[in-house]
Amino acid sequence: MHEITFYLDFVSPYAWLAFEQLPRTLQGLSAHVRYRPVLLGALLQHAGNPGPAAIAPKRAWTARHVAWLGQSLGCGLDLPPHFPFNSLPLLRLALAHSPDGCINRYTAGSVLRHVWLGGQDPLAPERIAALTQALAEQWQPEGDAAAHAKALLRANTDEAAARGIFGVPMLEVQGRHFWGLDSLPMLRAALDGDAWFDGPAWEEAAQRPSGVPGIQ
Repeated sequence: MHEITFYLDFVSPYAWLAFEQLPRTLQGLSAHVRYRPVLLGALLQHAGNPGPAAIAPKRAWTARHVAWLGQSLGCGLDLPPHFPFNSLPLLRLALAHSPDGCINRYTAGSVLRHVWLGGQDPLAPERIAALTQALAEQWQPEGDAAAHAKALLRANTDEAAARGIFGVPMLEVQGRHFWGLDSLPMLRAALDGDAWFDGPAWEEAAQRPSGVPGIQ
């Protein structure tokens, strides 16, 4: 069985799209997927990456691209009133139902659909209350659930940064990282035993020196 870790932040529309497409990618394989929420903003800061939201034309392109992808892939995607938004409350809500820093597919899907379908404010108090109720039957920690979730999110994000996770969605399998919706075919090839992954190309690609001054 293939063990896959899916790093996600609910603020990423590509995380929603990859979440929806992953079952198709893994069709016919034996795989166990662990969904691990992380704080994307902290990962971007750690990598020195301002992210698309900090560049107005890139933010506009991202909004157009993901809206088109949602309808093209048939899973839908409705941008919320503010894009991006503060995902911290949703990350902590999801992790309040986690014993170990990972969440199940039901929890991940519930929060992603809450954000990316319907075009409503994901942080509206009445909607947060409804989402909290929808997740109520999931695992509940003993003691302070808020402190539990906060600690898990920090640990998840710190561990992800230490492992070289620089963005989401990121899928980790067999010690390799596959970033973004468009990496899913590459992920499938690796799981199918594509001979390319047995050769030197994977490592050699990362060893190429940069021709831009100041970039290692």
